[in-house]
Amino acid sequence: MRLWTAMHRTGSAFVLASAVAFGSMAIFGKLAYDAGVGVLTLLFLRFAIAAPVLWALALGRGNRRLADRRTLLAALGLGAIGYALQAGLFFTALERMDASLLSLIIYTFPALVTAAAVALGRETASRRRVGALLVSSSGLVLMLLGAGAGTFDWLGAAMAIGAALTYTAYILVCDRVSGSLEPLPMAALVTTGAAITFGIAGLASGSLSAAFDGAGWIWLVALALVSTVSAIALFFAGLKRVGPSMAAILSTLEPPTTVALAFVAFGETLTGLQLVGATLVLSAVVVLHVRPARVATA
Repeated sequence: MRLWTAMHRTGSAFVLASAVAFGSMAIFGKLAYDAGVGVLTLLFLRFAIAAPVLWALALGRGNRRLADRRTLLAALGLGAIGYALQAGLFFTALERMDASLLSLIIYTFPALVTAAAVALGRETASRRRVGALLVSSSGLVLMLLGAGAGTFDWLGAAMAIGAALTYTAYILVCDRVSGSLEPLPMAALVTTGAAITFGIAGLASGSLSAAFDGAGWIWLVALALVSTVSAIALFFAGLKRVGPSMAAILSTLEPPTTVALAFVAFGETLTGLQLVGATLVLSAVVVLHVRPARVATA
């Protein structure tokens, strides 16, 4: 019991650290933009830096035996299409809207994944799941309404919702593809695929450029190593120790981290209505992942 408790505490610490690292992503992105880094340059360098580090970690852990060729190509394609589209929408939206609101909109994805899984017949509908979906949807509406009609960028919000929907599809497909792959090789393949996509897009459009302030490299490296490599590695390390449900609940620290850091770095604040909406979105995640108590039977 004592050993299990120590393992659980260590795993919880890993997942919480991962949530903080992921929560910093939008902040690093905003700071990179302030240094003159373009969107495609940011996306290409993020994945081009992260991919070889993830490969090194995967090989260092003894993951030398990969899956069959079809699975490898599917994982590469998943990164080149699905994850690249999600990241592209996220960081394009980040140019147009506050990091804090963007992070909270993205975090509707757990409820969206549940809704899609039920619709596809992978999970069964229940009062708890339907209720969580309604709560999360209501929270999203309140967050958008709380922004008001003034300077709010509705195109940016649409991109954020598109990123959440794309991430939902990515998770559902990833669940099918990753069965025979360990997490770190899977992450390495996905980031490699995304790097290829953004490299081709950047070269084709002529938008790849290193003509930005030196500080931009600091934020790009932080984005790649802290909010990509470390965040992924810490999450998988914690997941192994605490299990998926607890990991999902602990990961709800991610949006509050973004909100807090955005306030410190940029003075971003949420309205009262948006805070209520954010609370509903995050509470829905907890409801979805708390296991219902079993009723004892004689």
